[in-house]
Parts: sequence; C-alpha cells; structure tokens
Amino acid sequence: MDLNSIMSSQLMQLQRTVQMSVLQNAMNMDTVAAVQMLQDMPQTAAPHPYKGTEVDIQV
Repeated sequence: MDLNSIMSSQLMQLQRTVQMSVLQNAMNMDTVAAVQMLQDMPQTAAPHPYKGTEVDIQV
C-alpha cells in the first residue's frame, strides 16, 4: 500500500468524523432550542372541552 492511498483513507475517515461531530452538535443545539421553547410555554392548564358546560339528563 502506498503512502497516497493511506493518506486518502485517513482523510476520508477524518471527514466522516468531522461530519458526525457537526451533526451531533447541530442535534444538540436543536434539542436545547426545543427544551427552551417547551420551558418558555405558558404552564396554564387547558380547559376541558365540555366538562361543566353540558348536562346529560336522561330518565
């Protein structure tokens, strides 16, 4: 195996490693943004869609 093919193989491995690192960082940033968005949402409880507004009267 010549030096050129060894270096080419190592370069491809390095590119894959860098791509995976960039992808991991992007996913982490997206996760942090999603968590922050969820934390910033108002914590009020949603009203029940019909509880207290309908009366079921059957005889």
